[in-house]
Amino acid sequence: MALSGKTAIVTGGASGIGEAIVRLFAAQGANVVVADWNEEQAGLLAEQLQEDGYQATAIRTDVSKSDDVKGLIQQTIHRFGQLDVLVNNAAVILPKFLEDMEDEEFDRLVGVNLKSVYLTIKHAIGELRKTRGSIVNMASLNGLIGQIRNPLYAATKGGVIAMTKSLALDYAADGVRVNCICPAGVSTPLLGLWILQQDDPAATIQALNEMHPLGRPATPEEIAQAALFLAGPQAGFVTGVALPVDGGASLGY
Repeated sequence: MALSGKTAIVTGGASGIGEAIVRLFAAQGANVVVADWNEEQAGLLAEQLQEDGYQATAIRTDVSKSDDVKGLIQQTIHRFGQLDVLVNNAAVILPKFLEDMEDEEFDRLVGVNLKSVYLTIKHAIGELRKTRGSIVNMASLNGLIGQIRNPLYAATKGGVIAMTKSLALDYAADGVRVNCICPAGVSTPLLGLWILQQDDPAATIQALNEMHPLGRPATPEEIAQAALFLAGPQAGFVTGVALPVDGGASLGY
């Protein structure tokens, strides 16, 4: 098993891509911490994994708040004794034109999508140095190319990509690898919410299928497999990479 004996934190781990990563990492032998603002949902997932014989715990965390993140790291070390993998997956969306956004919405999106990456790495890097661990940040194809009516989300994900590359340089000497994944469409509750917020949801679904040359969005499990690769020993010489997992959506004219 690729992560046997390792401890991993997955933010936004209670649903969608995060839940798929949690389940896969647990199946690959990791002690998994489900960090999520939704305490009930995170707890149910952790309990289910425990019943299946896996090592998992849930910690309620608002990833945009420094005290919450600091507590997350402290509780993880208290529970499992070490930290080997940090997956920054928590995110929210704001499908609006820029002029329609409120300042409070801007602050929340930046806080959850970008500030959280700064906070988790700031408070976890000391422990990751000890284990020569790895960091996997969930960026987006939107951070590499634009998307209509999603400028701030794209900006935060572009920031995640830039931060990933810079931190890969900063922590290379410590043996800590830092990479990010750039999915296109993924069939998650977050994508479902975005679809419902569009003027024509049915046409949006058709357009999502057509934008991927493989004919569909990814499943959360397919993104989880990419996270496992980047987190594990098979990617031991990979750092600073922004990996598109996009079904070909970034190709063409």
